[in-house]
Amino acid sequence: MNFFRGVMGGQAPGPQPSGAETIQKLCDRVASSTLLDDRRDAVRALKSLSKKYRMEVGTQAMYHLINILQTDRSDSEIVGYALDTLYNLICNDEEEEQDESEDENAQKQADDLSAQFTEKFIEDPEHVTLLLTLLEEFDFHVRWPGVKLLTALLKNQGPQVQGVILVSPMGVSRLMDLLADSREIIRNDGLLLLQQLTKSNAAIQKIVAFENAFERLLDIITDEGSSDGGIVVEDCLLLLLNLLKNNSSNQNFFKEGSYIQRMKPWFEVGDDNAGWSAQKVTNLHLMLQLVRVLVSPVNSPGATASCQKAMFTCGLLQQLCTILMATGVPADILTETINTVSEVIRGSQDNQDYFASVNAPSNPPRPAIVVLLMSMVNERQPFVLRCAVLYCFQCFLYKNQKGQGEIVATLLPSTIDANSISAGQLLCGGLFSADSLSNWCAAVALAHALQENLSQKEQLLRVQLATSLGKPPVSLLQQCTNILSQGDKIARRGSKVQTRVGLLMLLCTWISNCPIAVTHFLHNQENVPFLTAQISENLGEDERLVQGLCALLLGICIYYNDNSLENYTKEKLKQLIEKRIGKENFVEKLGFITKHELYSRAGQKPQPVFPSPEQMLFDHEFTKLVKDLEGMITKAVHKSSEEEKKEEEVKKTLEQHDNIVTQYKELIREQDAEIQKLKEQVASVSTQNEQLQTMITQQLSQIQQHKDQYNILKLKLGKDNQSQSNSQGDISQVNGVQTEELTQLRDEVEELRKQNTLLQTQLGDKDSLINTLRSEATLSTESPDAPSDNTELLKELEALRSQVQAQSTEISQLQTERQELLRRAEATTASDTVQSSDGSDDSAKVTELENRLAAQTSETERLKGELKSLSESRANLELELASATSSVAILQTENSKLQTDVQESKKEQDDLLMLLADQDQKIHNLRQRLKELGETVEDEDDLDARDQTDDDEEEDDDDEED
Repeated sequence: MNFFRGVMGGQAPGPQPSGAETIQKLCDRVASSTLLDDRRDAVRALKSLSKKYRMEVGTQAMYHLINILQTDRSDSEIVGYALDTLYNLICNDEEEEQDESEDENAQKQADDLSAQFTEKFIEDPEHVTLLLTLLEEFDFHVRWPGVKLLTALLKNQGPQVQGVILVSPMGVSRLMDLLADSREIIRNDGLLLLQQLTKSNAAIQKIVAFENAFERLLDIITDEGSSDGGIVVEDCLLLLLNLLKNNSSNQNFFKEGSYIQRMKPWFEVGDDNAGWSAQKVTNLHLMLQLVRVLVSPVNSPGATASCQKAMFTCGLLQQLCTILMATGVPADILTETINTVSEVIRGSQDNQDYFASVNAPSNPPRPAIVVLLMSMVNERQPFVLRCAVLYCFQCFLYKNQKGQGEIVATLLPSTIDANSISAGQLLCGGLFSADSLSNWCAAVALAHALQENLSQKEQLLRVQLATSLGKPPVSLLQQCTNILSQGDKIARRGSKVQTRVGLLMLLCTWISNCPIAVTHFLHNQENVPFLTAQISENLGEDERLVQGLCALLLGICIYYNDNSLENYTKEKLKQLIEKRIGKENFVEKLGFITKHELYSRAGQKPQPVFPSPEQMLFDHEFTKLVKDLEGMITKAVHKSSEEEKKEEEVKKTLEQHDNIVTQYKELIREQDAEIQKLKEQVASVSTQNEQLQTMITQQLSQIQQHKDQYNILKLKLGKDNQSQSNSQGDISQVNGVQTEELTQLRDEVEELRKQNTLLQTQLGDKDSLINTLRSEATLSTESPDAPSDNTELLKELEALRSQVQAQSTEISQLQTERQELLRRAEATTASDTVQSSDGSDDSAKVTELENRLAAQTSETERLKGELKSLSESRANLELELASATSSVAILQTENSKLQTDVQESKKEQDDLLMLLADQDQKIHNLRQRLKELGETVEDEDDLDARDQTDDDEEEDDDDEED
């Protein structure tokens, strides 16, 4: 105990041991003590010495401490001391805090110690696995130091520790459980741990994401107050950025999980935006970066487009535009918001259209684009803000021909409104202002309004500018060239390199792939001499880029020249270059562009990011144009007139063959369309056939119903016959009938006889109809195309006819019985006088007989009505059957005709394909011959792509004229 008393603060008499000796004794006590209390006290003492004697404790005690973690896990206190000691050895937070007071050597030594002890700890992967197991302990004194220790290990040796955790069973899941800990300090340190764990490891990022990390992190952000929250929100956002940046799988999972919709409340700002805290600014800045990660131009186009659509649908874009137009927003947040909106609308037509409709809350309201351009051409605005506005304008016009047309339209004379400020007026004002940065930004912005849009390049040639009072207006193209070539005050302002570079980039973009613009440019007699003079001079380093751009501009005039100006044809311009400059010198000056140090930097990403305004020289889209044109211009300059003539002849031949091929393609397209129509007709006929089959099935069902009705009628007739036989017995018992009553009875029987005769006639008619139907059905059955259902229908009709004949037999029996009744009634007439005394009784019997006779008569009438109804139904069935049979025959005829037409079309198509094969072989031979001569021949795919581009441009021209 005296030993521990000396270590822990008491002074023992005699010489004091050194720190190394004390640590050695403590290590021996940890290794050899059998009592847990002694080992715990020794570890606690090592913890207190670990910061002052870091080297000694680390070299002597580390393995003893690791052994404590393995053997004494049941005691949370000693495990906590051991973890704290290891953390003090591996982490150098203490030294980081004293960084300002210590020299660089001390700091480097501390970093070396951290790396050394970390490597020593992780040399056995089981140590990291043991640490992961200890994190499952809920005890605060074990879990918290364990989290801190693992975080320090990841900071020092991230990839190695990540590899161990990745192969450890449930390793990442154990760490994700830290986010659910109710103790905030452990949860917050767990966030820091996951930040280190997910750095630059896509596999771990995916596992963390699928462990429901997005849901948990967004819940924490919401609980902590979103953008108004503290540093915990910042840690959550940093972890989200680690999970989503450059990880397309997690980005897709984030979008599919509808987590983008949960981001909208983050950007809700009030009317009073003054006094934002530094933490809120940081949080909102990270939130905006998170949005940009999802729609970054470096992502795949499909993923970016789907995220852009989701942001527009859920209202996130609208919320960002609200921040954009709000007052009191800090400058750095406003700048980042502009960059975020830029990438949300980039290449998305719906988002671009919405952004064009946003108005600033001013009086009168102005479009947001106009307000932003006012900031871009204002030299008093911060440089980063002006760059952000330029990027926003570029993204608005990216693949947006509608927006390009609207911007150019604000410059045309017919659309200029003197009472309002338009985007075109601001661009012209910036293009010719005294601020070189405004000149460059306006030139690049205007170039983007012309990017890959031939119709707008031609429209911009109509723009006229009033230079001064009393002078006629000049075109915008002329004014740009005047600034470059003339020596007046305007030219001196344009002599700045940045201004001249901007104007040259605008001119190159304008006249490229536009022969009409090239003609307008060459029509000014001063332009070509100015360009040749600039290229041929030996200027300093600063002017080399201007020389290269002048060479590019002159090369474009050669390559896209349609030889409409006699003095400046392709051949004469090449002769001029050879005499005044020299072809090799011209190509060398052209190469100054790509060799410039800022060229490659601008070509890396679309966003214009420059350290200072002076380095703002190249535009991202312009670097693509240079890359496409440099090789073509070099070849065009070196070609001789004979080679060009041969190339023109070959091009004409190829164009002729292409025209023939195009005609055949059109013919094949037409035939394909006809074949498609015939297929549709066949499908329609098949549908009609199916409908008719359905109708026949329905008719068969109706026949079955009628058959059932006949069966029921047969049963009823049987019952009536039985009742009639009973009535005959009653009549035989009648002794006498009065004369008038017998006369009436005779009349009724006669009428029944007539009705029976009529019924017999109708039955005969029905029999003849059935025989006719049977003969027609027999003929249709003999036909190979007749439907199989007709035979069954005829069988059912034959059965129906048999039932009707049975009914007719039963009616004949009834007639016989009635005649017998009449005979018996006449026989009783002779005994009328004898039996007059019994008149009262006979009268009652006669009344009963009359009642029965009336009932029989009504039943006969009812049977007659049912027979008539059945006859009508049978006639309808016969008509429908005849109609179905004729329709089937017509359909079969049409089907045969269509098959014949298809066979003829296939034969014609085969003939055309043979012709096409011959033409393709001829074209292939011509191309081989050209290649043997050393000429560059475009492939058929390139020609088709060019034809498609030309067709699209012609359609755009037609739309513009309309």
